Amino acid sequence: MKFHLKMTLCMLAVLAALFGAGGSLLISESFEDSLEREKTAALGDYRMAWGILQIVNSMDTYLDRDAIVKTMEQLYQQNSASWSALRLSTGDEVLYENRGTQSSLIQTAWSIEDPTPGICLFRILDNGAGAHFLVFSGAVETNGDVLYLTTSHDVSALYTARQAQQHTYLQVFFLMCVLCAALSYTVSRLLTAPLGGLSRASRAIAAGNFASRVRVRSNDEIGAVSTDFNTMAEKMEQTVSELNRAVEELHQAMERQEQFTGSFAHEMKTPMTSLIGYAELLRSGTLTPEEQLEAADYLYSEGKRLESLSHKLLELLVLKRHDLPFAKVSPAELIEALVERLRPLYAAKGIRLSCVCKAGACLMDADLVWSLLLNLADNAQKAIEQGGEIQFRQEMLADGCLIHVLDSGRGIPPQALEHLTEAFYRVDKARSRAQGGFGLGLSLCREIAALHNGRIRFENRPEGGACVTVDLRGGRP
Repeated sequence: MKFHLKMTLCMLAVLAALFGAGGSLLISESFEDSLEREKTAALGDYRMAWGILQIVNSMDTYLDRDAIVKTMEQLYQQNSASWSALRLSTGDEVLYENRGTQSSLIQTAWSIEDPTPGICLFRILDNGAGAHFLVFSGAVETNGDVLYLTTSHDVSALYTARQAQQHTYLQVFFLMCVLCAALSYTVSRLLTAPLGGLSRASRAIAAGNFASRVRVRSNDEIGAVSTDFNTMAEKMEQTVSELNRAVEELHQAMERQEQFTGSFAHEMKTPMTSLIGYAELLRSGTLTPEEQLEAADYLYSEGKRLESLSHKLLELLVLKRHDLPFAKVSPAELIEALVERLRPLYAAKGIRLSCVCKAGACLMDADLVWSLLLNLADNAQKAIEQGGEIQFRQEMLADGCLIHVLDSGRGIPPQALEHLTEAFYRVDKARSRAQGGFGLGLSLCREIAALHNGRIRFENRPEGGACVTVDLRGGRP
């Protein structure tokens, strides 16, 4: 059974007990008081008649019975409104009895107990038809005989009034119970409504909705419980949020490690090919001393660059550092050096490399920007089927530089333009696998551009091929 129903039944039971006992007691006290007044009045009338008999007897002790009977008859006529019956008798003979219908009742009262002279007996009798009477019996000695005087007073109106009061009381009691039940139910629902809110909020939190709260409606004990519940829910939400954040950070750390592994492998591919090629030339022994020195210089410089790049990739992708120190670098010289380094390799594939650069210096990380441009050049040459051209264009900005990489390849599918910088995304998965791609190069380019407060954009050229624009705004010295 719900708590508000229990409260309703308890309040109804208390009201029924108190109202029932109080009403019954009130009716009983009212009836007893009225009956006592009727008894006092009837006793006064009886004593008047009994006193008249004594007065008559004291005045003439030899008064005959006919005179006594005549006196009783006159007395009854004068007080017929007070008495419903009057009887005067000896032990075996009735001297006087009025015309009332209560002679049998008087006879019953007489037979209950013979009164001793000077003593008055009192009874309340029921005639069996719902009427009630006050019967008084007493004895008086006159002329050597004992006379018995019995009177009857109708008090049926008192019992009828009590019955009417009880009937009215039962109706009022029933109506009060109905109103009390409705009021108690309403009040109990209002009082227990916050408990229902607590229950719903608890179920919501158990289902995973940790933002669920209860409405505090009062400052009483239930309001205090609601406030404490909200405080507990807030603490729980904070704890769960911190736990989720920790799990998310752990997940992101794992993703960064995977991305670093793939990016590092991707970045090592082209330089390692060059390193292996120069190492093979050195092993062949066919190079002149000058060529051997140039190859050794290349191996050394490229090895140092890869060492530096590996540390920076670790800080950028795994440690998520965004405060790497920048140095003064000439974008034109960096692009020209990259073009000179890649020209022999791309020429073997029938691809021409060129650059159009503007003089100036920017603040940037040369190794990371070199890696960015190398990735863009690598993607451009993969998009060219048989012969073509890749061109680098660079211009200076007030707070950095702008670099365009244009190619004459097959272009970029429109549906792929928004996803190119997503990790592990590849436009043509089969071709990328055949060419050894991991889908991480452009994702790394996006990170490097963001590190320089810039971004990278892709678009198709109207005359064919694609154009990649890199915006680097690391500042200028």
